Amino acid sequence: AAVESGLDIVSQPEIDVTQIEEGKNFIFTATVAVRPEVTLGTYKGVEIAKVSTEVTDEDLEAEIKKVQEQNARIINVEDRPVQDKDDTVIDFEGFMNGVPFAGGKGENYSLTIGSHSFIDTFEEQLIGKKIGEETEVNVTFPEEYHAAELAGKPATFKVTVKEIKSKELPELNDELVQDISEFKTDEYKADLKATLEKKKAKDAEVKKENEAIEAAVANAAMEIPEAMIKQQALQMADGYDRNLKQQGISLEQYVKMMGMEIDKFIESIYPEAEKRIKNGLVLDAIAKAEDFTVTDEEVEEEIKNMASMYNMKEDELKDMMTDNERNQIKEDLAVQKAVD
Repeated sequence: AAVESGLDIVSQPEIDVTQIEEGKNFIFTATVAVRPEVTLGTYKGVEIAKVSTEVTDEDLEAEIKKVQEQNARIINVEDRPVQDKDDTVIDFEGFMNGVPFAGGKGENYSLTIGSHSFIDTFEEQLIGKKIGEETEVNVTFPEEYHAAELAGKPATFKVTVKEIKSKELPELNDELVQDISEFKTDEYKADLKATLEKKKAKDAEVKKENEAIEAAVANAAMEIPEAMIKQQALQMADGYDRNLKQQGISLEQYVKMMGMEIDKFIESIYPEAEKRIKNGLVLDAIAKAEDFTVTDEEVEEEIKNMASMYNMKEDELKDMMTDNERNQIKEDLAVQKAVD
């Protein structure tokens, strides 16, 4: 029925059964979202902010600091309390009005003081605490906190510092440089600067692309069906789940640790889902408006690149591909031409 309708369906159907009886026709209705029409506005000659790609002395020093951090010696500290920048291992439990709350407990948790990975002033209040000392940390959850029952409310954590570790940064000299590269110190700094210049140029290109696309989207008109946004959000959540499972945890477990329900999490990514949809629709419309065509040779080259990326033989990948997948490659390449 979907194929016969000729509609460009962009959501799962909502099925409503009208008749289901033995000996009679099975009758149902299926409500679907269809791909919306896009009215393009100005997309040529849009203005975006120029991004500097100059590598300053400060940029280079920051990169050298990263190298020193990566090669730092970790020292177990037992003769002093916690200081800023220390790596600690803590046990904690959170209470609201004297009652423990869900997701507020952790054991053997690694926390770097000053990383601001915990809310409010949690980390700062551990400075000066000794190993084995239990302390009370008082914080207020931010108003926009993802768990609505905690948002904007005060809480108390009972925290015990179990370990303190500090980093001893090595000096960037010939001895260190020869351990981590084939250069001498001055050559190594020059190589670092060249690498930074390439990264800044690439980041600037990505920023330029994103801002140009945002400008084209802002100038276009379209109405996105709610069901289409939900479908995109579910696909994104599925992608997050696959990535998290590679780290040994499911998306559902992760969001529970964050004090959320899976449904609320999916709703929270609706704005990003809508943005992705709008970007895709506008770029697709530009590709059609500019009549970008993709040759068979370009498709073959892309399949060759994909085979290399997946460490597969080209013929094997071709045998696995459906016509729909080949068409999708054509569409993706046309959209990339629109981006360019």
